[in-house]
Amino acid sequence: MPEVELNGAGRQLLDQLFDKWSLLVLAALCDRPRRFNELRQHMPAVTPKSLTACLRRLERNGMVERAVVSTDPVAIEYRITPLGRTLRSPVHAVLEWAAAHLDAVEAARCHYDQRRVDK
Repeated sequence: MPEVELNGAGRQLLDQLFDKWSLLVLAALCDRPRRFNELRQHMPAVTPKSLTACLRRLERNGMVERAVVSTDPVAIEYRITPLGRTLRSPVHAVLEWAAAHLDAVEAARCHYDQRRVDK
């Protein structure tokens, strides 16, 4: 694999894309546009403050757009942008990898923690 060198801005982007909630938000929005509360229901562990901050970061980076929906009352909907949609395959690959390898990761963590206790 060729070496990729990222400057400060590139590292910051990766930090923001791979933070605690961004991958799950992107995966949910790749399926369809959603309102804030729909996203919260999709990820019950996320706090409103954390979800708001995540959506703002993704919007700032051009991955998500915030749209006003003409309903009564007016609603806000979040949608994946064309740029954000280019992440669909990598996002799903990372989430599938995490699900498939979680047991092995947990075993490695236990092994590491046990070695630390034995010292």
